[in-house]
Amino acid sequence: MRERPLSRITEHPLAKHVFFYGTLMSPFNRPGRQRVDPHLTYMGRGTINASLFDLGIYPAAVPAVDGSVVWGELYEMAEQAGVLAVLDEIEGYRPDEPDRSLYARTLTQVMLESGDACQAWVYLYNAPLGQAQRIVSGDYLEHVKGDREPDQ
Repeated sequence: MRERPLSRITEHPLAKHVFFYGTLMSPFNRPGRQRVDPHLTYMGRGTINASLFDLGIYPAAVPAVDGSVVWGELYEMAEQAGVLAVLDEIEGYRPDEPDRSLYARTLTQVMLESGDACQAWVYLYNAPLGQAQRIVSGDYLEHVKGDREPDQ
């Protein structure tokens, strides 16, 4: 994973960026993430407008209009189609049946800590939340820090 200057981030109609806010972030070291790592370039930490919930083994972000933000990592993708196909599989997204998908792949704006913004793909939860606990900080890394080690 190599870091690239943020000044090169721009909005792109085909969104060559992806935003991770849960167990696909780098500290978790998931096998599925390792499959796409060679095709990702780290762009920085940022936020999306959403609310975050703890489902137990992973989090769920859902759209929010109340000003809530979810923290995560922004990456530029090389071989976009291949990366998204792997991520779709991991996230339970079915492009041909979006209503039956566990997560929906959605294009959204990411605000980076630097103040730069771009469009990126993000997987938003697409099922009932049940009794899931809200993560008020919007930061899954901060949330799990006291509960368990990130690579578990």
